[in-house]
Amino acid sequence: MKRKIGRIDTADFPLLKLFDIDVKVDTGAYTSTIHCDNVVIEDGFLKCIFLDEKHPAYHTQEFVFDEYDVKVVKSSNGQAEPRYRIKTEIILFGKTHPIYLTLSSRGQMKYPVLLGRKFLTKKFMVDINKTNLSQKLKLKKLKKTSVPKKKSNEH
Repeated sequence: MKRKIGRIDTADFPLLKLFDIDVKVDTGAYTSTIHCDNVVIEDGFLKCIFLDEKHPAYHTQEFVFDEYDVKVVKSSNGQAEPRYRIKTEIILFGKTHPIYLTLSSRGQMKYPVLLGRKFLTKKFMVDINKTNLSQKLKLKKLKKTSVPKKKSNEH
């Protein structure tokens, strides 16, 4: 059975060491994308800068990939363009999934990651009226596992 996911959420990308990153579920997009800038190839390595001003700890962090390919992606305006693509992992609802992310400069976009149909299909059913379902589950689990404070015996 497919898990219900809302139109926006937060996700962890453990291999990239990115946590609580805002994602937008986009059934209109086929591929999933992460917002990077200054994408270059140097000595056979793909390098890029992750951009997300909402997360100062990660904003402008450089990534270096030794495994990548190029995928032709049709953007929302109908233009086909080649984009670099990496394979990594995403954690949603406490479960780790493999995911391909194309690298794109999404400077004008509100969310640094878009989750497209290729990733969502067979895993999730989108409820556009819901938000942050995975994040709420994560917070609920954290609350359960946190140690309760001991009561003081002071009078």
